[in-house]
Parts: sequence; C-alpha cells; structure tokens
Amino acid sequence: MMKLSSAIALTGSIGSGKSTLVSLFSLYGYKSICADSLAHEVLDEHSSEVIAAFGDEIQDENAKVNRKKLGKIVFASLEQRQKLESILHPHIHKSILAKAAKLEEKGAWYFLDIPLFFEVGGKDTYPVARSLVVYTPKAKAIERIMQRDNLSFEDAKARLDAQMPIEEKCRLADDIIGNDGSIRALQQRVESYIRSLPPIGS
Repeated sequence: MMKLSSAIALTGSIGSGKSTLVSLFSLYGYKSICADSLAHEVLDEHSSEVIAAFGDEIQDENAKVNRKKLGKIVFASLEQRQKLESILHPHIHKSILAKAAKLEEKGAWYFLDIPLFFEVGGKDTYPVARSLVVYTPKAKAIERIMQRDNLSFEDAKARLDAQMPIEEKCRLADDIIGNDGSIRALQQRVESYIRSLPPIGS
C-alpha cells in the first residue's frame, strides 16, 4: 500500500467539530478528503446490497436506503454496525486512497477527515504521516448532536457511545486540538497547529 506521506488523518467523536476544523483549515489553503461524503456516495451506489442485508424496511420510495431507519438499526447494535461497515468500508477505503494518491503528487499537507480512523485500524489501514484528534467533552458533543441532527438525548448518546471513547482516540493520536470554546479560540489553535507542522517527510 502506498504511504500517504503528506496526509494528516483528522478524527474525533461525532459532534466534536471535525467539519468546522476542516473549514478552518481550508481557509489557509489546505485540501481535505471527507470520508462521510464518500460514505454517502458509496451507500447510494451499493444500496441494493445494503437493503438485501438489512431488509426492505430500510428502503425508501426511490429504492434507495432510508438513512434514518438504517441509523436506528446500526447504532443500536454493534453486530449490525459491523455488518454495515463490512459492506461499505472496502469501497470507502478504495475511494479515499484513490483521491489521496492525486493529492500526494502536490507535495503539500492535506487532511483525511475520517471519523472512524482508529476504529478501522488507524495507520495500518490508512498509512498517513500524522493523526490529529479534535477533542470535545462528551456532554458538549451530545448537545451538538441533538441540535444538529434533531435527536433526543438518548439517541444522541447512543451514537456517541457507538464510537471509540474520545479519551482513547486522544491517547492514540499524534496531535490534539481542543474544541470546547468559541470559534475564535478554535481558529487560534488551528493557526498554532499549522505553524507547528514539520516539513513533509521529516
């Protein structure tokens, strides 16, 4: 597998503010590849396979997957979640690596926004140069998920609990940026992080 020597894996828990961080990095000219966006494309492309695995009750009127119904199933069961990941992840992995290969040619730092980076094997699966976790306390993350996705406290907590604890991700990461304050404070941390980045390959 090709080493992604210019790539930084950006990860964190759901509700931690990864998308906000990606937007801030883009202000400074940094490119990114979003695993969630690719996952939506893969889910649409392989909807018949997913429906066959989970039943017609997750099918919408266009013969595609109703994401909300699928979400209720997979976030309630580790076994069901692993079944979905076994269908989708090989396709997502292939797509991410293909896009990363093009960015590697530019010789500049870029980000792989992968929420489940550590859950799927970390650098063994995506051989990046560095990993960066955006940290948000659990209570704050649940609050954001409830507001963003219009979910109950119980559903938001279930989605957060389905992932590796943020403290464990922080332990595994090369770098950490805290996102527990204002957007201005986060931008200052982003600027500080950019200044701290070593030359590629060092």
